[in-house]
Amino acid sequence: MKGLWITEYQTPEMKLSCLTKKTLHHEITPFQELAVIDTETFGRMLLLDGVIQTTIKDEFVYHEMISLVALNTHKNPERVLVVGGGDGGTIREIVKHPKVKSATLVEIDGAVVEASKKYLPEIAAGYANPKVEVKIEDGIKHINESKGKYDIIIVDSTDPVGPAEGLFAKDFYQGIYDALKEEGIFVAQTESPYFNEDLIKRTGKDIADIFPIKKLFLSYIPTYPGGMWSFTMGSKKYDPEKVDIDKFPQLETRYYTPEIHKSAFVLPKFVQELIKS
Repeated sequence: MKGLWITEYQTPEMKLSCLTKKTLHHEITPFQELAVIDTETFGRMLLLDGVIQTTIKDEFVYHEMISLVALNTHKNPERVLVVGGGDGGTIREIVKHPKVKSATLVEIDGAVVEASKKYLPEIAAGYANPKVEVKIEDGIKHINESKGKYDIIIVDSTDPVGPAEGLFAKDFYQGIYDALKEEGIFVAQTESPYFNEDLIKRTGKDIADIFPIKKLFLSYIPTYPGGMWSFTMGSKKYDPEKVDIDKFPQLETRYYTPEIHKSAFVLPKFVQELIKS
């Protein structure tokens, strides 16, 4: 007998279903419903409020792209902050970079961190690195108390509902600008160009109003709605398209390469039109 099916409603009109092997963990935290499911196709999968956050099969794409594009754009990314990202994948990628001296993760829900350490150790491996500090607290509050502190800030948030809704607000982006040093860079995941057009337009305009350089780039993640996923960078000084890729440090990756760094900013025409509008 085959296992049960887990279904995520990716939009009100579209759903993704995966055949499961076993439910490894389930709890209702003070913030959300948390589950770790072992699936036939994608391996172990973390869900929050029924929405897929990461899977063993495809996590490396998201985590490499949300972190390494910014790290290789900045000339000296010593101090890095991640807001959200309790699974640990973004932290794992950050501490690979030889110039990083400290990596702070601020996650509002400590249960996500603990479940990821136990059930997703490949993703959460970076937590063991001595460069890493974990703070279980509100990310917005931390940003507002960190003026001029960080070289890079990465917002590795869930979808813009519930605990993460404030992480897509213009005043939060202004707080990030203030928390960055003079050459700072900010990156956020900004959802699907197919299904979140209004969000991409709004966040893009808000970031462009605050940062002198604003760029959107893409990667491809099969468990996220539409497969094509966007990230938006706000930079005080460095243009990610004008970096010398021959000077990038040699990092162990599965998706990201110096060539991918360049090509991620080459946007399909419909995405170009979306961000121009």
